[in-house]
Amino acid sequence: MEMMDVGNKEEGKVWHRKPIPGKCVLVTVVRTAQQSKTVRFLHVAFDTIGDSFLAGDHHGNIYLLDISRNRFRLVQKTGQACTALAFSLRRTTEFLVALADYTIKCFDKDTKQLVSWMRGHEGAVSSISVHSSGRYAITTSSDTAQLWDLDTFQRKRKLNIRQSVGIQKVFFLPLSNTILSCFSDDSIFAWESDTLFCKYQLPVPDSGPRIFYKAFAITRDGKSLAAGGRSNLLHLWCLDSQQLVRVIQMPAQVRTVRQLEFLPDSFDGGASQILGVLSQDGMMRFINIHTCKLLFHMGSVDEAITTVAVGPNGRHIAAIMDNGSINIYSVQSLKQELNKLPPSRVAVVSGGEADQDLSNIKMKVRSEVVQRPARSSGRRTQVKILRPPAGSSAEEKENELPAGLNKKRLVALLKAFGEFPAKYRMFVWRSLLCLPENHAAYSSLTDKGLHSAFLTLHDKYPIKSHKLQRGLQRLLSALGHWAAIFAEVEYLPLVAFPFVKLFQNNPILCFEVVATVIVNWCQHWFEYFPNPPLNILSMVENILAHHDKELLQHLVDCGITSQLYVWPLLETLFSEVLTRDEWLRLFDNIFSNHPSFLLMACVAYVISCREPLLLCSQKKDFEYFFHHRNNLDVGAMIKEAYRIMGSTPSDIHPRTMLSEFTPLTSGQYPIFNQYPEFIVEYHSRERERIRLQEREYLKERQELSAMRVDFVRRQTEERAYYAQQELLQKAEEHRRNILAQEEEKLAQQRTKLAAMKRELKVKELHLLDATRRRFLQHQQELRASHIQRLDQEINRKMNLREQETVSAVQDLEVRQMELELQRKRLEQDLLKEQERVGREVEKGVQLKMREADRADETYSELLHGAESNLQTQALEESLAEAYQLGLESDWQRDVLERLQRVDAGQERKRERLAELQRQTLAEEERLSHTVREVAGRKWDEVTSSRAELQEQRLTWSTADTEGERQRRSLSPTPGPLHRPAASVAAKGVNTAIGGSSAPTQRQERANMVCLNSTSPSGSSSTNFSLDRGRAHLDSSERELLKEIRELRQKLAARAKEASSASSQSVHTLSSVS
Repeated sequence: MEMMDVGNKEEGKVWHRKPIPGKCVLVTVVRTAQQSKTVRFLHVAFDTIGDSFLAGDHHGNIYLLDISRNRFRLVQKTGQACTALAFSLRRTTEFLVALADYTIKCFDKDTKQLVSWMRGHEGAVSSISVHSSGRYAITTSSDTAQLWDLDTFQRKRKLNIRQSVGIQKVFFLPLSNTILSCFSDDSIFAWESDTLFCKYQLPVPDSGPRIFYKAFAITRDGKSLAAGGRSNLLHLWCLDSQQLVRVIQMPAQVRTVRQLEFLPDSFDGGASQILGVLSQDGMMRFINIHTCKLLFHMGSVDEAITTVAVGPNGRHIAAIMDNGSINIYSVQSLKQELNKLPPSRVAVVSGGEADQDLSNIKMKVRSEVVQRPARSSGRRTQVKILRPPAGSSAEEKENELPAGLNKKRLVALLKAFGEFPAKYRMFVWRSLLCLPENHAAYSSLTDKGLHSAFLTLHDKYPIKSHKLQRGLQRLLSALGHWAAIFAEVEYLPLVAFPFVKLFQNNPILCFEVVATVIVNWCQHWFEYFPNPPLNILSMVENILAHHDKELLQHLVDCGITSQLYVWPLLETLFSEVLTRDEWLRLFDNIFSNHPSFLLMACVAYVISCREPLLLCSQKKDFEYFFHHRNNLDVGAMIKEAYRIMGSTPSDIHPRTMLSEFTPLTSGQYPIFNQYPEFIVEYHSRERERIRLQEREYLKERQELSAMRVDFVRRQTEERAYYAQQELLQKAEEHRRNILAQEEEKLAQQRTKLAAMKRELKVKELHLLDATRRRFLQHQQELRASHIQRLDQEINRKMNLREQETVSAVQDLEVRQMELELQRKRLEQDLLKEQERVGREVEKGVQLKMREADRADETYSELLHGAESNLQTQALEESLAEAYQLGLESDWQRDVLERLQRVDAGQERKRERLAELQRQTLAEEERLSHTVREVAGRKWDEVTSSRAELQEQRLTWSTADTEGERQRRSLSPTPGPLHRPAASVAAKGVNTAIGGSSAPTQRQERANMVCLNSTSPSGSSSTNFSLDRGRAHLDSSERELLKEIRELRQKLAARAKEASSASSQSVHTLSSVS
């Protein structure tokens, strides 16, 4: 047994030496990491073809092992252990991996890229099932199952269950849209995948011990389900009838079933009959579920198996051993002795109907096997195979076929139905022909490559399908390497093509079927090589002469020989004249009978078509008839062949000339030398000579063609050179002419360009002048707008000044009115006081008159009193005059203060006017050219404003003089009439405010002076101060306007000089151009 260590390599060979044929274990794959530690493999999964499989180890490395190509490579490093693997059926390069973090990832094995990442499980994913269409996948964990869409990688459905009931497995049924779910309570339900509608529930037997299902297996046709668990019993259901059809009891060594796998076969049509049962002891036993025979088993107690994966083609089994390695088994080697002799039946069957008790459908499997001798290698896996018991009769041995079939029964079935079931036809043919399936021998033939005789097969036989073309070429090459005659036979592709088309997916079976047909049904065909087999054709002609002399005579009369009406049928094996179904029916009967039946079928075909053949007379009609399909009842033809085979005399019967059926030998194919070797050798030598001559001829022809091509190339180059030189000369002359024309045009263009330059210069000067004028006009407009803004500012300020003057006059008028109101109020108070004082005086006068009357007596005293009164009156008048002077001095002091404030305000205004004057002068310098246009208008406006100001000044001066005159005329003068009143008022005031302070006395004095003034427009001193400010302002304005007028005149003169200078320069430039 060869061992292959993957190690840290990313790719390499699976085995370095080709496995020996008949060896059960092809290779053992292990992986050792650093320090010689073995890394365990956990899961394996085959692809859809079965030639390669994935293997995931404990470190998260995923390897792809291709058995057919003998290569392995590392396709992904996930970094964590995988719990399940599966290939995607639609996109064959993608595969699904369930990881230990409860996620599922999809990778591409070619690009090693992550395609998608699916999350949603809360527990470890134990299995992945992909729908046969490849669009959906089901992932199963202990608590839930989820349905995924593999096109969008989105979760489509989720199956939730109660916590008390766990999920064992959920998977798709093959070739259907049904989902099967198995729970921990042994209930099994079938659901519709699109609607999740429950279709049915499988019955579980109530009687007997509970099995606790753990392992499940389904056949490829989806019609049978096997289940096992914690028992040695297996339950087998028929899903079409939804009934439990069988209970199989394994040997007593089996206590728990870990895994179940059906072993596919090439000819079973998906209805697998062999079931592999992996038990707790690490051994996998393979049984026949119909006959309950124990066929063979893998593994042992020392080399226990933990899990297995069976290839879809049924050729290989990948098993993960207890030590973490992978053993790759060859199924053919395991079944090698099984195919030779039928094993004994060791099952005890209790008959009964489906609705009877469980014990009536129970079948026991007994382990009556004989061990093989121990091999020299201790690591060799032991395989136990049942051997048949002795004592069977010779006839039974003759009729017994591989896989437990009986030839008599098959022939009876064929005669009853006319053909074998299409589902089992390949399996029956394989058994009838006793194909040995010598893989090693066939591989040795195919390893020699394509035969030189068939390298150009596609030229002679073009086939649309490249797969069929390669298959036919490979088959013919293998036949040519097997026997030299087959490389020379021209009609061999016609013989082999129907079988290539039928067995295109299994080349070894195709080769062995064709080889068996050649060895048995093509006997004596090659004795007259390279001519047709005249002896065989003579036999057919003799049989036709015996059964239909008239038809044979007609053929002879028309000059038609057996090479024209028999040999086309034989060299194509009826594939040209029959349809596929008719051909299959015919060969069901040919393979079930003696090799002479093929010749009888040719005679039967000719006799069945005798009516149209009797109507033909031309050779081309016969040729067309035997090379094209005709309206023929194949069933009648086969009956006619059986009749002819039974009624033909023994002296002309081909049975006497042809030997019995002989199958191919096992291990190596038989030697085929029934042909004239010298002719074949001569043909091969001639073909080799012709091939060498053809090679030399082709070489010489190639050299000649190369020389011719070289000569033609040189001749073409020479012609092209002379043509190019001629073209160059013409081009040179043409370009010289063009150059002269261009120079002439250039001179004209230069003249035009000079004129254009002058015009452009003049235009430029005009544009500059116009631009300058526009600029000057723009500057004038700007300065005019600025002067206008200044005028508006002056007007605004004048209006503001007028408003301030009006508001001041209004304030003075309001003050005058307030003083007048106070005067009137004080006059009223004084009148009241005078009345009171008059009354008091009258009372005093009366009292004094009374006293004078009483004091007449004392005249002297009265005279003395009169003098004192006169002195007192003089004092009072002097006091009144002093008081009046004090009031006037206070009023003058107040007026002087107001005049000082007004002068300060006027000084500030003058300073502001001076600043405005400076700004105006600066602006006047920039806007001198605009002054000329607006000077007259502004001068008129200034003149009118001066006239208005003069008129206003005259009105104000007249008003001031009138006010002064009124004030002077109305000013109070002391007289004899007012003195008593003034003295009385002074007395009253002094008596009223005798204890008050000096400021109060000043205010009363001022009030008393206002009462004596009768001017309606206010005091004369206030009016005088306002007039003086206005006169000063008028004088400053006149001076300012005078300076502005002078500046405008200067700027106008400068603008005139500049305009005359610019016009003079333009005139000089135009004269120069």
